[in-house]
Amino acid sequence: MDTNTILFLIFAGILLAAALRVITARNPVHAVLFLVLSFFSAACLWMLLQAEFLAIVLVLVYVGAVMVLFLFVVMMLDINVDRLREGFWRHFPLAAAVGVAIALQLWLVLSHGGWQFLTQPRRGMPKGPNIEALGVLTFTDYVYPLQIAGAILLVAIIAAIALTLRRRKDTRYQKPSQQVKVRRDERVRLVSMPSEDDARQTGKT
Repeated sequence: MDTNTILFLIFAGILLAAALRVITARNPVHAVLFLVLSFFSAACLWMLLQAEFLAIVLVLVYVGAVMVLFLFVVMMLDINVDRLREGFWRHFPLAAAVGVAIALQLWLVLSHGGWQFLTQPRRGMPKGPNIEALGVLTFTDYVYPLQIAGAILLVAIIAAIALTLRRRKDTRYQKPSQQVKVRRDERVRLVSMPSEDDARQTGKT
């Protein structure tokens, strides 16, 4: 057993354990931290496959931006964990069946050995760093899937903004167009009131 195999087993074990803790941790903050650990382990696996660019992007984008945002959101929101866990065991059989199906598909794909093209260059792939090869394949063979994925992400962003954009009825805000058109008579009203001497004389009479 060589060093790469030992490192693969170590990082793969950490990745599986962290992913399991993501869905079993009772504290949402701990779940996010375990997700960060799983991303780091996946980045180490990418490094073993000589895909340094993908590993760096995984750490910078997901760990450095997305997971930090999730962590701040989870810490700022008052999440009721007990309410989120209601019906967990009721949906567990279906979730377990889906997980077994996904694991079976991954085993079928990996057992055929076609995934080894990640470490062995194929015909037609440009020689050089993997960043260059990734760029060439992205904008030649996979340009249409890339555009479709971008359109789907754009629709998802618009849907998320539309779902979270809610106007409260009790919110007060200014309207500059109406403030410019306002006149003095609409804002100031002069009220004629009797003086104190006139009020006293009226009371005596």
